[in-house]
Amino acid sequence: MSNITRVGVDLAKNLIQVHAVDLAGKVITNRAMKRENFLQWCAQLPAGCLVAMEACTGAHHWCRQLRERGLDARMIAAQFVAPYRTQGKSGKNDANDAAAVCEAASRPHMNFVPPKTIAQQGMLCVHRLREGLKEERVACINRIRGLLAEFGVVLPQSPEVLRQHLSDLIEDAGNDIASMARLVLQRAQEHWQELDEHLKWCDQRIAAHQKDDEQVQRAAELKGIGPVTASAVVATVGDFKQFKNAAQFGAWLGLTPRQHSSGGKTSLGSITKRGGTYLRTLLIQGAKSVVLRGLNAQDDAITQWVQRLRERSGWQKAVVALANKNARILWAVMTKGERFDVHHISVNPSAAMPTGA
Repeated sequence: MSNITRVGVDLAKNLIQVHAVDLAGKVITNRAMKRENFLQWCAQLPAGCLVAMEACTGAHHWCRQLRERGLDARMIAAQFVAPYRTQGKSGKNDANDAAAVCEAASRPHMNFVPPKTIAQQGMLCVHRLREGLKEERVACINRIRGLLAEFGVVLPQSPEVLRQHLSDLIEDAGNDIASMARLVLQRAQEHWQELDEHLKWCDQRIAAHQKDDEQVQRAAELKGIGPVTASAVVATVGDFKQFKNAAQFGAWLGLTPRQHSSGGKTSLGSITKRGGTYLRTLLIQGAKSVVLRGLNAQDDAITQWVQRLRERSGWQKAVVALANKNARILWAVMTKGERFDVHHISVNPSAAMPTGA
């Protein structure tokens, strides 16, 4: 154990596979162990030993536990591990995955995922619950509409219209709705109301996060970024300085164009859509609200830029461009510790340099 310098770990619910090598890259052990024995085995590793794992469910927990024990625990995104599996797609198993993680961790330019704190993960649980409740509410509304349509009752496609008329439809004895169907619709209506209460609770937790966290307050000052987006960004990213510049942060969110360039000819396509879908969706939805409804009677530089872009390229491209700009502004605001200034005019550093510099 004293000769081990690097360990690749493949996490699972009950069994954990480890692949350990020495300084020369020689395999010391490649074995599976039960979950409850993993920390005991890691305690025998030399201090500062690199222990790498894929960024998956439970990885942040294990990373914190190992760092508390003096080990250099790191996480790697799954898409960066797959190319180092020498057996290819046909040879995927726990042992080969652990070996691939170990090999990927040895690369000098590998991008590692910073572990989240317990507070970050707790806030992200609220966001995940909220998204799940939203899906359940949409399913519940569609279920009610389907049941009503079976009896010839069709209402406009608006949850508020359905909410307004549903009680009257259940109580109206003049329609053709069966008595058993009325009981079912009443129970579905109660379920809808219960989901609304759960969503209200989630929104209260997010509002409290904004009230208590100064970073969330600064993020919410941007155009197209509300409390939900600000809370989600801060809880997900944590330390914005892990990105060396704003362009890297935008690329991490998947908001930069896809490239297929060769021979000095640059070819750009649609956005890459890499990274987390949730953050990117929130940023684009917030930008859409600004582009489609929030450009009237505003004369700041960002609004004027969005208006010109919308007229030139259409509102869809303007939405994505504003989302990418918001991501870059977020990085600048968070790393510099400043408040957002809507009238700020950025200066190109090369243009500001004196002649001959």
